[in-house]
Amino acid sequence: MRCTLENNSCVQHHDLFIKKAKSLFPKLLETNVFPQNDQGDALNTEIFAKTRPGDPMGSGESLLLDFGNHQVGYLTLKMGYTGSHPDAPVWLRVRFAERLQELKEDVNLYHGWISKGWIQSEELHIDVLPAEVTMPRRYAFRYVLIEVLDVSSRFRLKVEEASCRAVSSADDSRLKPFIGSAEDQKLDQIACRTLHECMQTVFEDGPKRDRRLWIGDLRLQALVNYETYRQNDMVRACLYLFAGSTLPDGRVSACIFLEPEIEADDTAMFDYSLFFIAALRDYYNATGDLETVCDLYPTAQKQWMLAQGYFDETGVIRDSDEVGWCFVDWDLGLNKQASAQGIYLYCTRALMELTKALDEDMGQEKEPVRARMDSLSGAKVPEYDLRREAEKLEQDLVRKMRAAKICFYDKKRDVFVSGASRQISYASQAWMVLGGAADGSVLSAVERIPEAHMMVTPYMYHHFIEALMQVGEKEKALNVMRKYWGGMASEGADTFWELYNPENPQESPYGGSIVNSYCHAWSCGPAYFLRKYTGTKGNG
Repeated sequence: MRCTLENNSCVQHHDLFIKKAKSLFPKLLETNVFPQNDQGDALNTEIFAKTRPGDPMGSGESLLLDFGNHQVGYLTLKMGYTGSHPDAPVWLRVRFAERLQELKEDVNLYHGWISKGWIQSEELHIDVLPAEVTMPRRYAFRYVLIEVLDVSSRFRLKVEEASCRAVSSADDSRLKPFIGSAEDQKLDQIACRTLHECMQTVFEDGPKRDRRLWIGDLRLQALVNYETYRQNDMVRACLYLFAGSTLPDGRVSACIFLEPEIEADDTAMFDYSLFFIAALRDYYNATGDLETVCDLYPTAQKQWMLAQGYFDETGVIRDSDEVGWCFVDWDLGLNKQASAQGIYLYCTRALMELTKALDEDMGQEKEPVRARMDSLSGAKVPEYDLRREAEKLEQDLVRKMRAAKICFYDKKRDVFVSGASRQISYASQAWMVLGGAADGSVLSAVERIPEAHMMVTPYMYHHFIEALMQVGEKEKALNVMRKYWGGMASEGADTFWELYNPENPQESPYGGSIVNSYCHAWSCGPAYFLRKYTGTKGNG
């Protein structure tokens, strides 16, 4: 165990866990992809310019290339010229877009709170022609717009060939086709492509932005992975990363940086830290890998212990002014107190399942469990009486579930309310159902309340659908999924987006949609729901 100090912060590094994670990193697979010129021609004519690939271009002219589907990778341009020998550099702007909408926006008009550095726009000078230029940065895109900012009047530029070295660790040979209706097959295809593009060295939250490992995204990506690519060692690597670099008090960070070295971000979220427990439980259910559970159980239990300080003496969680950042959904007006209580209940139940699994599967061999935990932590860990731990968790679950019903349940309206304003939201109902404090009636009741806060991200829709599944509303759940994700598909999505408001498809929580992520990990849920619950997956 070591500690790094910088800018008055301390990050705890567990070297053995980080070494284990690195040993499990997947190999990146590469594919050369070329633009589909016929589509590019049509788009050029309709939207930007009439220049065709290979045509000479002068100052102010542009060329739009369509690579046919979402790509993550590195662009190479082969360029020549016509006319006299070039007597000055060519000055180009190259813009990359996941959706055409991004190319219609003026970069200079964006003044949101997310850095402009995420905008995929580059300027470069080509001093010598002919030239082959491979751009060093990795991009996420379907469309590439090449604009000639200036070129000498003595010659004209020709883009003779463009290609993308696309990268992903997702092995498509492991992905068997989904069998279902044409609509469902389309949703599954887009969802699988979304996951494919986010599977790099780790499960990135988005290959355009933020390009790192977030635990909220990981948990949902892993669920989809178990039903699709089944690259479970990659999930395992990510879990070891979160346990291998934590905040000073042992809290799991919301996200992990991989470069220039592995390091936890200093961002902590109440719900995301707890989701380490649920992600480990899901991994165990999918793989039966008790060894990894044994390694990471102390980290999981630590998250539960740290959460205790956020509850009052009655067993009710304090509101967000004391709990701090609890994400839940991208709705700045959403009160998250009730959701936080439901998430705590959900993760406590997950920890109880892990504790029982360790106790039952290891039988009476408690000492080997402790010995392995000791050797990996580098220090003596608490003496676990696993059966007693499970009983304590169950007692806590019952107590805080009762407190949730007393504090948050509005019997008259049959919904859970949240905060001092007694706000009603879909999120509160979903998490109380998932936490076991409510039955399915609240999911129906909230739909009859016009002022209820709706969901605004595929992330929260995923949990609402999961809540419907939990109470046996399978067809309703699938219909909600088809309507919501189908809306993105009807907008022409190649991959599913970070945020989608059917009433305003260009909405952004960042102050401008040009920085929105249109291939986002937490949006790949349809492949999970369709393959797990419809019984028509091809994975066998």
